[in-house]
Amino acid sequence: MCVLVPGGTKLSKRTLQGATALVTAAAVAFGLSACDSGDDRGKPAGEKKAAATPSAAPSKDSASDRRNRPQSRRKPEEKWDGKVRVLGDGSTSYTGPQPKQPKPEKLKPGQKPPQFVVFSWDGALEGDDHLFSHFRQVAKQNNAKMTFFLTGTYLLPKSKAAKYLPPQHKPGASAISYATDAHIRDTLREVRSAWLDGNEIGTHFNGHFCGKKGGGDWSVAEWKSEIDQSYSFVKNWKTNTGYKDLPPLPFDYDKELAGGRAPCLEGQKNLLKAAKTYDWRYDASSPGDFQIWPSQIDGIWNFPLQLLPYPKSEKQVLSMDFNFLYNQSGDNTKGDPAKYAEWRKLTRDGYLNGFERVYNGSRAPLFIGNHFEDWNGGIYMKAIEDVMKSVCKRDGVRCVSFKQLADWLDAQDPDVLARLRALDPAQAPDWATVVK
Repeated sequence: MCVLVPGGTKLSKRTLQGATALVTAAAVAFGLSACDSGDDRGKPAGEKKAAATPSAAPSKDSASDRRNRPQSRRKPEEKWDGKVRVLGDGSTSYTGPQPKQPKPEKLKPGQKPPQFVVFSWDGALEGDDHLFSHFRQVAKQNNAKMTFFLTGTYLLPKSKAAKYLPPQHKPGASAISYATDAHIRDTLREVRSAWLDGNEIGTHFNGHFCGKKGGGDWSVAEWKSEIDQSYSFVKNWKTNTGYKDLPPLPFDYDKELAGGRAPCLEGQKNLLKAAKTYDWRYDASSPGDFQIWPSQIDGIWNFPLQLLPYPKSEKQVLSMDFNFLYNQSGDNTKGDPAKYAEWRKLTRDGYLNGFERVYNGSRAPLFIGNHFEDWNGGIYMKAIEDVMKSVCKRDGVRCVSFKQLADWLDAQDPDVLARLRALDPAQAPDWATVVK
């Protein structure tokens, strides 16, 4: 997933104060280059995408019970009786409320809001470089919780690819490679451990289709088909892989899944209509906004990537690794090694510029999007680690998942949230006039 904000985008103070203008963000797709490789780890050089042809009808494996449920912003909590219940074919299980979850508290009059920072990862594959497991440990060391947007087909063996019926494409087609058997096993282990650590397992959907016949062209019914299959690949990985020796995932995915991020940030309009029928809490597929407090679209929290001040310039860059890459070496993921140290510092400082602006200002949440990639020698991974170590232990900072942020927002007075949204990102207000 990637989105480019033109390098020359400038934001005046007046524009930031109003915080109502829309950002024109161009989604870019470079075939087998940087854009798709964000979820395409290990694809052999020169391998072509699967042919794009009209597909079969939406999946028959639809979750009609979820669709027919009365719409509500939050699912009722199930009382935990202390008994583990293995679900379906043994791929998932209900083990009670997720551990290590903070209790959301309503702001008291005059209280300064926490500074929330959300680190999120598209694809969430444990590859040969073990970046999933590495950052899971980095998060634990820095009191952070994160959101992992799992690509459903990363749990589907290539030999079973025909089980995937992508909208507007032939069965088994995918713009990204299927995972190896070893990577599937490793990813299952990391997903299990990540959830037990208190992190969120969201969805990055399945085939990562962008542009023509991608998410931006999909109807509501086609998005529902893609979502149903995202559920199915997680809930039926034992049947699909035959790995009977592995334990079930420790969560009920019907309860766990609360939101996602669309590939290339495309198709949010119809995606939101589909997501509403699954009682999702939020969506992170908006292609960019200023650093302001979140609002809802038809009852669903909108958590966009954000425009951050690019160091040593008047540029604004979206808060995702790919966009820093594009501003530095275009779509070339192996740029000039002599510039790696400089680019790493520019990336780290860009994220920190955005953090400092709101930490000392409106306290609007900071959203950072990532891929497990080694672009330009892995400098974007190193920059993210630098940022996590720098900010997550600071006074008043909470590095949380999107779901945890949604919990906190739901607990607040709507009038207080409206006043927070009216703040300039860099504006440090008299909190007694905002939180009352």
